[in-house]
Amino acid sequence: MAVTIHPTAIVDEGAEIGDGSRVWHWTHICAGAKIGTGCSFGQNVFVGNDVIIGNNVKVQNNVSVYDAVRLGDDVFCGPSVVFTNVYNPRSAIARKSEYRETVVGRGVSLGANCTIVCGNSIGENAFIGAGAVVNTHVPPHALMLGVPARRKGWMCRCGTQLKGTGSVRCECGNRYEISAEECKPL
Repeated sequence: MAVTIHPTAIVDEGAEIGDGSRVWHWTHICAGAKIGTGCSFGQNVFVGNDVIIGNNVKVQNNVSVYDAVRLGDDVFCGPSVVFTNVYNPRSAIARKSEYRETVVGRGVSLGANCTIVCGNSIGENAFIGAGAVVNTHVPPHALMLGVPARRKGWMCRCGTQLKGTGSVRCECGNRYEISAEECKPL
């Protein structure tokens, strides 16, 4: 399946883009980027050189995926999500050697306008609410809301909030063991 690249998009020579991916208006993919199959990049997206993106990732309009960001398969980035890559930037001081890696696990949803501070990881199937600021590691299946983001619950792989503790069954049929600290698929 062919890669679709809109005439206004810029894809630097050397960028790897998997089959069936689509790159829409005014998007720039840098030379070193590695992108899986079936991905979609909305309008005005930037993807840096040292970026790895899995399969079936959806990146909505106005998202900048800077160097040192890793997105797993099936990640959803809502409009205007922000990734940082330097913890204490200063215009007059070069800090490219201080980039901190951000790892976003499989199936994570990042809500519109949320900010992911560099150096943190987000566990599989976590859900970050719109406008949240993530400045810590996020466990798998966590529902994170607010500024700074705090865990407010747990999410099923299907995107439904889970209720209760102990053995919990989602309406989709998936089952989990939930405690105060973690949510494990059964």
